[in-house]
Amino acid sequence: MAERALRGTRLGATSYENDRNTDLAPRQEVTYDCPRGHRFSITFATEAEVPTNWECRFCGETALMVDGREPQEKKAKPARTHWDMLLERRSMEDLEEVLNERLELLRSRRREEQEHMEAIAKERRSA
Repeated sequence: MAERALRGTRLGATSYENDRNTDLAPRQEVTYDCPRGHRFSITFATEAEVPTNWECRFCGETALMVDGREPQEKKAKPARTHWDMLLERRSMEDLEEVLNERLELLRSRRREEQEHMEAIAKERRSA
């Protein structure tokens, strides 16, 4: 007889249980107002932490809970830049010294390249 009840159905697609004699968890209904004038309700468990804002189901804007306070923005640290981190490791005098060393290195390379190019040009002229 059980075989006949399952014939023609997809296993796992349909539940044959019913809601009789079951106790549902206690619930609360929270209402939200959208800045565009939409009002809707969401059901939460009573022990759940209810958020003060929720995405509006009609337009997608951020809706606030009715009789709820606006959430306070958390104080965020300012973003640390590469320059800030560099200043934590070195003083301005050290940075100026490193800059001057690197500039002198670049200038010496350019001088060498210039001398090399002049030597090549001189060879071509004499050949």
